[in-house]
Amino acid sequence: MALEICVKAAAGAPDVLGDCPFCQRVLLTLEEKKIPYELKLINLSDKPQWFLEISPEGKVPLVKFNDKWVPDSDVIVGILEEKYPEPSLKTPPEFASVGSKIFGSFITFLKSKDASDGSEEALLNELKALDEHLKAHGPYIAGEKITAADLSLGPKLFHLEIALGHFKKWTVPENLTCVHNYMKSIFSRESFVKTKAAKEEYVIAGWAPKVNA
Repeated sequence: MALEICVKAAAGAPDVLGDCPFCQRVLLTLEEKKIPYELKLINLSDKPQWFLEISPEGKVPLVKFNDKWVPDSDVIVGILEEKYPEPSLKTPPEFASVGSKIFGSFITFLKSKDASDGSEEALLNELKALDEHLKAHGPYIAGEKITAADLSLGPKLFHLEIALGHFKKWTVPENLTCVHNYMKSIFSRESFVKTKAAKEEYVIAGWAPKVNA
């Protein structure tokens, strides 16, 4: 039985997989665990009535487990690990929060209109900390094997690279070689290629309203 999953459709292309890093995290988990699934693409700017009935807050991703729709990528990934333990994607507890502040720092910097507000430095510090961690423990967050922490962080780094490149002409510094190798490794995985937004412009379109707010 394929699991039903509601995910974001691309901005301006409702029949194409969209650019939500939280949706991609769940799709990556399904792909890495080889769990069959059925995609339901949701146009978030024109949500269908049936979707609002199962998700009153109108949020994605949503996965149907035993006739019950479950929101929140953290919760969904936890259930998938429990129900489908092989292959295990559990991240050792001591590594579970590695890189967890990068996404928030990226958004603050992306929205920043003031070059001296420290937001770029805060993001750099987070990326440097990730680089140091990968140097000591890599190539992935918990070593040789990809785990849930990587499937959560990978899509966020993908968004960071595209959005900051487009809106700020900013790139991850070259000297953070472990971060660059990490991104290259995750972005080239078959599961990632299959579940990412089809075109960079969908990612850019997704962030544009937040940048221009």
